[in-house]
Amino acid sequence: MDDEDGKSYRWETEYEKTWEIIKEDDQGRIQGSVDEMLYKAIRKRTLNKKNIRLGLMRHLAIIIDMSSAMNQIDLKPNRLICCVRLLEKFVQDFVDQNPISQLCFISTKNKRAEKISELGGNIKTHLEALNSLKMNASCNGETSMQNALQIAHAMLRYMPPHTSKEILFIMGSLTSCDPSDIHKTIDLLAKDRIRCSVIGLAAEVYVCTNLTQKTNGVYNVATDETHLKDLLFQYLNPLPSTYTESTLMKIGFPKYEMNTVPSICVCHLDDGDEPKLTVSGYFCRQCNSKYCDLPVECKICGLTLLSSSHLARSYHHLFPVEPFSETIASDSQGSRCFGCLKRLNGKSATLCNLCQQIFCVECDVIIHDISHVCPGCTSVRRIP
Repeated sequence: MDDEDGKSYRWETEYEKTWEIIKEDDQGRIQGSVDEMLYKAIRKRTLNKKNIRLGLMRHLAIIIDMSSAMNQIDLKPNRLICCVRLLEKFVQDFVDQNPISQLCFISTKNKRAEKISELGGNIKTHLEALNSLKMNASCNGETSMQNALQIAHAMLRYMPPHTSKEILFIMGSLTSCDPSDIHKTIDLLAKDRIRCSVIGLAAEVYVCTNLTQKTNGVYNVATDETHLKDLLFQYLNPLPSTYTESTLMKIGFPKYEMNTVPSICVCHLDDGDEPKLTVSGYFCRQCNSKYCDLPVECKICGLTLLSSSHLARSYHHLFPVEPFSETIASDSQGSRCFGCLKRLNGKSATLCNLCQQIFCVECDVIIHDISHVCPGCTSVRRIP
């Protein structure tokens, strides 16, 4: 159970008139109040601590509980569909904000666990795997927490020491049917420095608390759909790195090339479908293997293949945009948002402490979550 800000489950709190928070503007519209409520949770992610070493190259294994407990309808339309829809959006944002990281999906039901997508950065593969869960998979049987953790452990244990190894378990069941002592598996995860975090959908479970405490992870229990989204999207940003080592690594920057002779790409050899001959792709600088998309780790020589834009998009994690201060736009000055030029007379706004420009809430979120560049600071001519 999440005790943040002294709050607990909705049914345990006192009766609140939540509709009184929404207020009409001068034109009688409530969209402004609704937007403020929606973006309030998003802006919390911009208040990151500075001078913290982050693990930028992440390997994240997401375990999805598909036991009969996921058929409950406390999350609409049920727990599984709600989680899959949020994960689809999470994957898109994760790949965009962590371009040099990789993730995979594991499901557990009927006392077993299986890998539903390989560890990689191809967004199409992960979205197809999630879509198959939403369309075809059924939730039945019991969860096997140990089997799922063992599959994730087998994939992450041999990752290089300079990478961040993480497991995120989305668990709706209150029980787990395991073949042996799960605490031995937890000790192995802690020994190999794999951080395990859990998002519960029902109530707090002791074994999950023990797992997160021993592996330096985070354990939260979602109270509703909005809270679940906030908890899930906290894992978009790299966590403080306590396990990774500072080492030099070799990276290849292949160009997109076209040849006259068609060939088979390495990335589709293990799909099971009939390989297709293509004349274009990215060719490894070390072994000349062909791949369709970047980033990827060469399956032949093990070289990490990236583009320069991938490294540039990871730059904002090291030097994030300064959090803006909340303020009220002055009526006398006829203030406008510096980003979209929308009038902000007497409305809530944010102020950049460096360039002293005012932004609306929507532009504030775009600056900190998408562009990662303050337009006011970049447009000011700096005089040495």
